[in-house]
Amino acid sequence: MTKLRLDRAPAAPLPLRFLLTVPLWGVLAGVLLIVDGDVALRTRWSPATLALVHAFTLGVLGNAMFGSILQFLPAAAGVTLRGGERSGRWLHGLFNVGVLLLVAGMHQRWPFGLMTAAMVLPAAFVMLALMVVPGLLAAAGQRLLRAGFGVGLASAIATAVLGAVLALGLAGRLAVPLMAWTDVHASWGVLGWIVVLLATVARVVMPMFQGTGSVPEAAQATWLAGVVAMLVAVAGLRAGSAVAGVVAAPVLIFAGAGLWLQWRAPRLRRGPLVDSWRAGLIALACAALALPIAPGGMLAASVGLGLALPLLVTAMMLEIVPFIGWIALHRHCGRGIQLPGVQRLLPEADKRRVLLAQPLLLSLPAAMAWPSASLARVAGVALVLVWSLTGWTLLGAGRRARHFLRSLEKSR
Repeated sequence: MTKLRLDRAPAAPLPLRFLLTVPLWGVLAGVLLIVDGDVALRTRWSPATLALVHAFTLGVLGNAMFGSILQFLPAAAGVTLRGGERSGRWLHGLFNVGVLLLVAGMHQRWPFGLMTAAMVLPAAFVMLALMVVPGLLAAAGQRLLRAGFGVGLASAIATAVLGAVLALGLAGRLAVPLMAWTDVHASWGVLGWIVVLLATVARVVMPMFQGTGSVPEAAQATWLAGVVAMLVAVAGLRAGSAVAGVVAAPVLIFAGAGLWLQWRAPRLRRGPLVDSWRAGLIALACAALALPIAPGGMLAASVGLGLALPLLVTAMMLEIVPFIGWIALHRHCGRGIQLPGVQRLLPEADKRRVLLAQPLLLSLPAAMAWPSASLARVAGVALVLVWSLTGWTLLGAGRRARHFLRSLEKSR
């Protein structure tokens, strides 16, 4: 089993900056849905729907992926990051300004926003790669782990470049067959970037934090090679029901493997993390099954992007954020000081509260299945409430760490 290298973990602000931005984008997605309830979710091509989808895929999931990568690779794989905290500040600003411009450009059909985002967002993904890829290449061992991150980062850059081309097409600056290439863009982004990275990280963290077994190396390598082949096939097919089936298969395999590992775990550690992952994997499997069946992919997207993937990344953030806080306390206080444990920085009861709020997100696929302005706005309110609670809970780890430091100073 991979062991965490706490001495290699980055400075706390580097990953936290991204992770604590995630709930803000979730709230913004809810606000967009409240404002556009009468037109959002009716068609995938409406400006309101495009803006909402990218608030999720880039704002919520993108920030979660960036923060998790910057924390996980040094601590779990011993990867040295280039640029450190200073580069991290620039990366966070570049990425989120780019997402904001893209969402605004799509929502308002604003050519300047679309054109600027088409330059800024690919630059942000390239900057992330420049920070982590040299360390990935130099690290020893764990070839499968490094290969998974390599595929994920390559897919992310390809997705960003193709997305830039599509954004220029939306802005009227480039003649692009939008419908044909949008499915390729979405497939590379969701399958090649998000799901591949989740599967790569899951092979390490599920045994470590959930007490499951580990996916055999040969099986994971075969799945990863299959994903690469399918991403190439998607680029050739470009659109149609065949693309949906090609994308759904590896997602369904990942979700099924995760559920199987939990079911067969000899010492499963019951708690919010396990329950969130179980619910998220079930929802992800449902989204994969719906993709080739429900026309247009809207129902699958609402389940996958609005419920399943947020469940998985929220559960990870609820574990990562207090862990980062504990490492920061350890570095600040040094040896000889009894620190509060990770579970005291973010208690199980708080995590459970966030998990119990997640069923409210079912209102999003419900609004997709039974379109109505009122139901869409109810889903928007649910998003605002759930992500506000998530943000407040994540900030609680920092509040408790600062309270401990103040108490320590008073006792001296």
